[in-house]
Amino acid sequence: MFVNWNQIEFAHIEFLALLIIPFGMIAWHFLRFPRQYATLTLPTLSGIKGHRKPVRGWIKQHLFILHALAMGLLIVALARPQTRFQEEDISVEAIDIILALDVSESMRAMDFSPNRLETAKAKALAFINSRNEDRLGLVIFGTDAFTQAPLTTDHEIVKNMLREIRFGLLDGGTAIGMGLSTAILRLKDSDAKSKVIILLTDGENNSGFIDPSTATEAAIQEGIKVYTIGVGRNGPVPFPMNTGFGNLEPKKQLIPLDEELLKEIAQRTGGKYYAVSNSEALSNVYQEINELEKTKRQVSRITRTTEEFHEFLILGGLLFILELLLRYVVVRHIP
Repeated sequence: MFVNWNQIEFAHIEFLALLIIPFGMIAWHFLRFPRQYATLTLPTLSGIKGHRKPVRGWIKQHLFILHALAMGLLIVALARPQTRFQEEDISVEAIDIILALDVSESMRAMDFSPNRLETAKAKALAFINSRNEDRLGLVIFGTDAFTQAPLTTDHEIVKNMLREIRFGLLDGGTAIGMGLSTAILRLKDSDAKSKVIILLTDGENNSGFIDPSTATEAAIQEGIKVYTIGVGRNGPVPFPMNTGFGNLEPKKQLIPLDEELLKEIAQRTGGKYYAVSNSEALSNVYQEINELEKTKRQVSRITRTTEEFHEFLILGGLLFILELLLRYVVVRHIP
């Protein structure tokens, strides 16, 4: 018997109540057996010593066991044991997402611990971990912009490239238009029904040869939604300054943030602008975007049923045949 009982279900489980019949037969036999055969009291066993109990007699007395087992197996077969196997056919409508991250010198500000850039990287990593089905890419921008990781379903590559981002990869300005246009180029040839850019910056557009308004028009034409995140607190914030002796000392500095520009980009492309002033707020922003941009999944379930009664039926029939052979051939007696 190769049946996995953990997966067995019965089509007619009510028939299992009939198992009381073979169990009752066995119980009745052992209850009445001592009274069925008379006992003989002898002063000594020397007269019958050496006479073994006939095998045929033992078989005849216990033939009912085969009968009860066969009946039990046939009752189980009558209840129609089955195994069910469910298959899932999953179709996914994924989203292509580009993370555009500001790596300008202003991201050294220490109003986030240890600084704005490291905090942004950590929260972006958590966001990537939550997008299992989507293609993701990474663009960084400062005075210029370039693609750190192209669109891919291999999220480990994107995460490794994100971890390697550091200050000095690009010059210290902030080219928001360049960062946005580079991200758009990464999505331009995408055939995904939903294309999204998440642009994070803490400054204002002061570099690059592409105007943010021009890049925004390109995003609209390509059907790309842009979520913009403005990082930083209002007013002066601690910023590491060189003391002249090779040491860095945090000093208060005002870092201007062009919120109106970021709001305009988000509004015109159908996205949303978020202003964040601490690490927890940035986590909440990524969580909200994660909820807004849900990947569509269509699941079709197919249930396959396999009948398992054949083994019980065959074994029960064989036990009945064995009982008949033993009863009428092996232990048959002539009156």
